[in-house]
Amino acid sequence: MIFAIEKSIEILARTPNVLSTMLQNISTGWTSNNEGGETWSVYDIIGHLIHGEKTDWIPRLEIILSKRPDRTFELFDRFAQFDESEGKTLVQLLEEFKILRKKNVEYLLSKKLTGKNLEEKGIHPAFGEVTLSQLLSTWVVHDLNHIAQICRVMAKQYKAEVGPWIEYLKILQL
Repeated sequence: MIFAIEKSIEILARTPNVLSTMLQNISTGWTSNNEGGETWSVYDIIGHLIHGEKTDWIPRLEIILSKRPDRTFELFDRFAQFDESEGKTLVQLLEEFKILRKKNVEYLLSKKLTGKNLEEKGIHPAFGEVTLSQLLSTWVVHDLNHIAQICRVMAKQYKAEVGPWIEYLKILQL
């Protein structure tokens, strides 16, 4: 599929509701446990998504569209959620994500981006030159990636309990 703003908005706008429907009012065993070691819980993942709404997608879009000669992105702290989410409930995080995403989608739509805009470039600290269409495509896939991660983290809570069916459950073999 070739990148299109309209198709991207279909995912970006729905992600908060998908996550709220899936996660609101379920027991904390599903949302506070991780896959072991330094892996993230569902709670951590939602915090990470919030941090991205604040400091990643839209700020980088603005850098790309700016007329500044230096269009280098700020580094993104992939672990900021551990401090930023402290003391908040999952319900609060889901609501915060919903509000931020709505605002960001509205902002994205307000830009009325053209094909020429989508070809404009910024400088990623690790990857070098990237286009706006690559950034926006990544935003969509980032959502889908973390939805899949949430499903995997939750599924692994029952890894030992499924017994021999583990052979048929690829999500538990990742």
